[in-house]
Amino acid sequence: MPHIWPIGGGKGGTGKSFLTGNIGILLAKQGVKTLLIDADLGAPNLHTIVGIPHPHKSLSDFINKRLGTLEETVLPTPIPNLSLISGARNRLDVGNLAHEQKMRILRAIIRLDYDYILLDLGAGTSFNTIDFFTLSDSGIFVCCPEPTSIENLYRLIRSVYLRKIRQILNIHHFRKLAEKAEARHQDATISGPEYLLDILKEIDPDMGSMIERILQAFQFKLVINQLRRQDNPKIGILICKIIEKHLSLNIQFIGNVSYDEHVHDGLFAKGPFIEKYPYSQAAMDLKTLTRGIANGAHDQAWAADFTETCRNTLSG
Repeated sequence: MPHIWPIGGGKGGTGKSFLTGNIGILLAKQGVKTLLIDADLGAPNLHTIVGIPHPHKSLSDFINKRLGTLEETVLPTPIPNLSLISGARNRLDVGNLAHEQKMRILRAIIRLDYDYILLDLGAGTSFNTIDFFTLSDSGIFVCCPEPTSIENLYRLIRSVYLRKIRQILNIHHFRKLAEKAEARHQDATISGPEYLLDILKEIDPDMGSMIERILQAFQFKLVINQLRRQDNPKIGILICKIIEKHLSLNIQFIGNVSYDEHVHDGLFAKGPFIEKYPYSQAAMDLKTLTRGIANGAHDQAWAADFTETCRNTLSG
């Protein structure tokens, strides 16, 4: 099974597509068979970042069954070992996927034969974004060092957290748990999903402990993008500590990407930034991030095996 990395942020403009495209390029340059999927269904632009100006097919061709398999929508890129499923030719209403369409895409992604699959997700907490996060026990959250971006990131992480609990439990058990949680705290399933786990541990200690171990095994990572000189370079560490304290989720801060004027120039040049400005500060930061992701692949595989075992135990 491929290493699947959903990449999302709570707010638009954080640089998700920029990070996805350039991390994918760096992985491919290491000889790793990598696929980028532009799952930002409302505002796709990943094709421009990797140097494909006019994709001739897209994810919509699979959704609308013009192509029979998701593999048929894959495009080669100018970078060896790097492929792309574009969203550039998607229909305007593709952002409102039906449940059956979404599940068909999710099942097809898991079957693709790649070492790494990076999903560039839409901003915010839409059902599409959250459901793509359920594909994997890992994920990368992207945030800028500003209050609105941090606030929206926290909302996204809580939404993913809640959906993960719901995914582990069946619908009946989840509804019962939600009713009991809301009886004790009116915001338990809205602004305070962390209450769900505490209440579950009271109701059924064994199941609660099992779910807690599953949640702690998730390999979520945080990147702070566009960090300026006046910003606190440790803000990512502080955010992770707050999330661990309030949500009991272990999120690993894997680094900052510096604000760099070369990024602006690279986007206007419509080609891979990492190739045009390989020695810029942002490029050096991206290379450090990518090494961290590649080195963590073994841990991700272990976590996936562990959580699958736990889920099988719960379902049994």
